[in-house]
Amino acid sequence: MTENFADLLAESLGQTDRLEGNVLRGTIVALDSDAATIDVGLKSEGRVPLKEFTVSGEAPELKVGDEVEVYLERMENKNGEVVLSREKAKREEAWTQLEKSFNDGERVNGVIFGRVKGGFTVDLSGAVAFLPGSQVDIRPVRDVAPLMGNAQPFQILKMDRARGNIVVSRRAVLEETRAEQRSELVANLTEGQVLQGVVKNITDYGAFVDLGGVDGLLHVTDISWKRINHPSEALTIGQQVDVQVIRFNNETQRISLGMKQLETDPWEGVSAKYPMNGKLVGRVTNITDYGAFVELEPGIEGLVHVSEMSWTKKNIHPGKIVSTSQEVEVMVLDVDESKRRISLGLKQCSSNPWDAFQANHPAGAELEGEIKNITEFGLFVGLPGDIDGMVHLSDLDWEQSGEEAVKSYNKGDSVKVKVLDVDVDKERISLGIKQLSEDPFAGASEGLKKGDVVTCTVTAINEGGIDVQIGDEGAVGSIRRNELARDRADQRTDRFAVGEKIDARITSIDSRTRRISLSIKQFEAAEEKQAMAEFGSADAGASLGDILGEALRNAKN
Repeated sequence: MTENFADLLAESLGQTDRLEGNVLRGTIVALDSDAATIDVGLKSEGRVPLKEFTVSGEAPELKVGDEVEVYLERMENKNGEVVLSREKAKREEAWTQLEKSFNDGERVNGVIFGRVKGGFTVDLSGAVAFLPGSQVDIRPVRDVAPLMGNAQPFQILKMDRARGNIVVSRRAVLEETRAEQRSELVANLTEGQVLQGVVKNITDYGAFVDLGGVDGLLHVTDISWKRINHPSEALTIGQQVDVQVIRFNNETQRISLGMKQLETDPWEGVSAKYPMNGKLVGRVTNITDYGAFVELEPGIEGLVHVSEMSWTKKNIHPGKIVSTSQEVEVMVLDVDESKRRISLGLKQCSSNPWDAFQANHPAGAELEGEIKNITEFGLFVGLPGDIDGMVHLSDLDWEQSGEEAVKSYNKGDSVKVKVLDVDVDKERISLGIKQLSEDPFAGASEGLKKGDVVTCTVTAINEGGIDVQIGDEGAVGSIRRNELARDRADQRTDRFAVGEKIDARITSIDSRTRRISLSIKQFEAAEEKQAMAEFGSADAGASLGDILGEALRNAKN
């Protein structure tokens, strides 16, 4: 034998030293209550705790004679036993498999089991990896608890065996899966298709629904048949919803979704459900400047226009008559099923004060009221039933002009009035104050008619003619400048003086303007005609002066 014992021993020890840090296959030679004794072919055996062969809470399925792989940590401890580890063996085995998956770009399965600064720890079949918080999901996750303890796929982003460092991503797997699902979904997407999705985001105008790799917009008007002011009233983020594809643009990849389309349209047959002039109770859902919307049933709303809210309260905001959520009785005024519109009336459910006023105060009735307002065209007077009537300027005084007469009235004054006319449809009541007394013009002009010759007294002289009074206390009349004389040269106002008495012929009596027009010119022409008839003609050679002179002398005699 050429080799001595020392050389053989050194060679043997060198080989065993190189075994430390490697995974060896051994045989279970004994089992006790908490450990398994394993022979790996070395000078002594090693003991491995049973808990390293199974998960917590489960009994290991081992028996004497089974072969297992263990990690050789040290050749011997202070008791002369080989130090073995099943967990490190599994870890080494896992690292080998993980490196292969990493190089091949394959996904690996793992379980999130702990939280650390900046992320989470993941068990990859014995190897511990780091999952950054940003790589948990496609969008931020508020609660990771449902994800922990569940086996799921991950993508290895980087790994360093020497440092024992592995970084994985769950988000990369989701994005890849999402892209695959998106392509498949878009390829098979059709309008009218019903899908299940998850509410991903909520905005003022609608909600974005994740259909599994692709998002669709659920507009606020397509969430429900009933009025929804904001999508958050009906939806929450993360909620599962059934939706229908309303429109799909293949070029822009935009998907419009609807939820209400999966329900029966409440507007079908609405005309039969809500006949004209029918009364019912509804709830005020929205108030605008032009009226209030009243919900008759979920999905059916009608509009009470501001003009149909009150018989008496005009030019007032609807919010001062009704309030949101208030229950009100309304009447159906009109139904347009094609335009999905129902016109409602609120005031029609109460008695019309204009009808009541007309019944109690017909034309000719006299009553007293307070002046509510004074305008450029008359007085508004408060009447029974909380309504107003108007006294026009022309109905204030028989003698004065309306502009002058109105100066003697003040807001808040109590006045007696006479009902002239009641128009229920237009909600107008015409009143008069001067009608409470007789028209002095009617008495003064009584017995006068067109063509009469009357004696007048000049009361005023102006550039356009003269004003006269017929009789001693009679009606007032006027003579225009061109009617002052037959001859143009005598048509001068300076020929007359206030208080002078003159004769003139009545040419018109206007009861509306309460004026009488007279003419001296026509009076003189008539006198001339009469003189010509009585005393001669122009053909006899006598002049008009001679004839008139003779006629006047005869008249005096």
